[in-house]
Amino acid sequence: MRILPVVGMMVTMGLLAGCASDRMDDIDTGVRPQPLEAQPIGQVQSGQLPDPTTSTSQFPDKPTVDPALQGQQVASANPAGAAAPTTALDVKKESMVGGWKVNSAGSGCDMFLTLTNLGSGSRGGTRGCVGPLAGMGSWEVSGKQVMLRDRAGNTIATLYKSAENRYDGTVNGGQPVSLSR
Repeated sequence: MRILPVVGMMVTMGLLAGCASDRMDDIDTGVRPQPLEAQPIGQVQSGQLPDPTTSTSQFPDKPTVDPALQGQQVASANPAGAAAPTTALDVKKESMVGGWKVNSAGSGCDMFLTLTNLGSGSRGGTRGCVGPLAGMGSWEVSGKQVMLRDRAGNTIATLYKSAENRYDGTVNGGQPVSLSR
């Protein structure tokens, strides 16, 4: 039984000695990379940057939304008006987070809602949707209604909670839309 620890220690020492070998250090392939030549970099400019609040920017101005048009978009997304149906249930934003199956105009797709802030609402998106829902970028809850918005912030659909894990409403143009899990 004493031989086994001695043999194990000798094997370990032999392996460690092989790791410390410098046999590979003496190999010369004869190929050495050529050094790179220095390149001129030109002149460095210095000066004071213009005040960002008074200078003209290379970026366009933020688009403005005419309040009269915004009211029309909400009205067209919800033909029945801004009032929630009497059967609408209370909506909690946190309960909407996650994946949803969407049925709109007889076709189905997927919708994903998060609590990540995006403008005045939260980030959301769709996969496999057609029509206005294909451009969905955010959503927000206002009272008992859920508004789906495109990437420009325009309301594209308005929904109301009709049952646990089910929302019904209309897309712009009046087509029915429903979300369910």
